[in-house]
Amino acid sequence: AGTVEFIYGRSGDADPAFYFLEMNTRLQVEHPITEMTLGVDLAVAQIRIAEGRDSGIQHPLTRNGHAIEFRIYAEDPIRFLPSPGTITVWEPPSGEGIRVDGGVTAGYRVSHFYDPLLAKLVVHAGTRDDAIQRAIGALEAFHVEGVKNNVQTHLEVLRSEEFLSGRYDTGLLDLLARRRRAALSQP
Repeated sequence: AGTVEFIYGRSGDADPAFYFLEMNTRLQVEHPITEMTLGVDLAVAQIRIAEGRDSGIQHPLTRNGHAIEFRIYAEDPIRFLPSPGTITVWEPPSGEGIRVDGGVTAGYRVSHFYDPLLAKLVVHAGTRDDAIQRAIGALEAFHVEGVKNNVQTHLEVLRSEEFLSGRYDTGLLDLLARRRRAALSQP
């Protein structure tokens, strides 16, 4: 299995286009997006191929709806540095169109020696707007205590005018951080 990555955007005054980034000969951490929008299990297909069998994926593939993935990290939401400690509350969301891939529970000790990824939250709905609303509900229902985490950061991004309009770039987190600092400095 392999993953081909592209970025969508403008180059100078040109119209928006897809630009090739890289090719990886493995599943990426974002593979649940493909799985939820195409209705396939890529990990199972990869295992079947390794066993010398057909992938089991029926063609042609039909894309269905929109999916968004959030990496839930034990990290300081201001400085984006790892937040080691013990998780005291772990209550991930569930429901239609909500998938949580993770392996931690309350009592889990987040080490400073490893990546502080706690889980991946993936939401799926028929449209981008519906997926955003489902994601907001899922993130509001995602309770993590004992370590700093980025759940509120994801909510801030989802509620931002830029993200909602689809007119944002990789500088969005910096923009939101500047707004947050400016709001805190107001009398």
